[in-house]
Amino acid sequence: MQNALWQSVLGEMELSIPHGQFEAWFKNTVLLDCTDNSLVIGVSNIFAKSQFEKRFDVKIREILEHNGIPSPSVEYRVHAVKRSVISRETTGSDPSPSRAESLLSPVPHSMATNGASSNTLNPRYTLENFIVGSSNDLAYAACQAVAANPGTKYNPLFLYGGVGLGKTHLMQAVGNEIIQHNPSAQVVYINTDTFVKEFTDAIRFKKKVSDKYRTADVLIVDDMQFIAGKEKTQEEFFHTFNALHQANKQIIISSDKPPRSIPTLTERLRSRFEWGMAIDIQMPDFETRCAIIETKAGLSGVTLERETVEYLAKNIKTNIRELEGALNQLLAYAEMRGVAPDITTAEGLLGNVRHSRPQHVTAKQIIDKTARHFQIDSKEICGAKRDKHIVTPRQIAMYLLRSELHMSFPRIAQELGRKDHTTAIHSVEKIEKSIKLDFMIREQVAEIREKLYA
Repeated sequence: MQNALWQSVLGEMELSIPHGQFEAWFKNTVLLDCTDNSLVIGVSNIFAKSQFEKRFDVKIREILEHNGIPSPSVEYRVHAVKRSVISRETTGSDPSPSRAESLLSPVPHSMATNGASSNTLNPRYTLENFIVGSSNDLAYAACQAVAANPGTKYNPLFLYGGVGLGKTHLMQAVGNEIIQHNPSAQVVYINTDTFVKEFTDAIRFKKKVSDKYRTADVLIVDDMQFIAGKEKTQEEFFHTFNALHQANKQIIISSDKPPRSIPTLTERLRSRFEWGMAIDIQMPDFETRCAIIETKAGLSGVTLERETVEYLAKNIKTNIRELEGALNQLLAYAEMRGVAPDITTAEGLLGNVRHSRPQHVTAKQIIDKTARHFQIDSKEICGAKRDKHIVTPRQIAMYLLRSELHMSFPRIAQELGRKDHTTAIHSVEKIEKSIKLDFMIREQVAEIREKLYA
């Protein structure tokens, strides 16, 4: 009965929100408890819990009322963390390392393959332990769909974004998920450098290019941007791509930029990369960075004070890899020295972080850099003109003031010379929606963010 109730909620939510949002947020939820009119819903991580409380709670309670639950009370509880800890613990070679040792041990970012087997994938990369946020939820939903039905949906899947934003984690997680459901699947993961080297060696030593790529069930290729300018290698990859695609085999590719922006990429490869779905992964926002820190600390058995979490999240904004590195350094230092990993320790240990990038971004910097990106004057963004070439930059500036500085809507309106803050509300909501649906807006926002913290 309880399960049927939550299934009814899921059914109505699936019809009322975009499919990508439903896949990202609701697919892994579970009803943990239902007593009278009180429900406890299990969600995958801390960030998901926050999103349910802020974005979906009102709608969920409305649906529950329609299903005969008067004045429902709903609690969202992180439910999947324990399973993530178990899966990580069982993959390590040392069953009982100290936390400091495990934090200081390097985790391989990528592993090139010389054969098609699951050993080429890092078992620590799973969809379950990937932190989903507004910067990557579309990519996450697409990866879930590919893992469930390889070769039939989003083929090829092309993920692009800056260094350390989770592309390798997501791609290898898909491979691990496919192998889990089909242990006989031939999953090949390679870095483009490896493909280029093997092809070059084959020409140099007059050997046949290995058939392992063309016989794979799933081919995962990391850092495709490095194939640029290598015409013969591109031709070989073109034929490999065609052979796999025609056989309905799954192809997953990553790059630091979209296909159309990779220099000297042949047109026929570019067009094939765009056959399926190309999705960008942006820099994580403040809430996502906090969720990553809390989750990673939790996996090490540590609960950080909120002010420590926010200190790390506010001062490290470039990528996830650097964020995790700072956290690991803090936890390892605290354990070895026998001190608390609090904000005082963090400031003393990581104080140099503040000297390597701006201590904070100001409203003026956001407005100026947005204007410069669109090649208009800052005064136009703050002015009264409603020309199309000004309105969009103005809305993006408002969105960034909200997402980066967490300004109130009245304050945003004040910064841009508006009397009515409803304009700021409308602008932020419009850009939030456009980021999900409009590639150009996503790319523009991502580029301005990079310039803010460069």
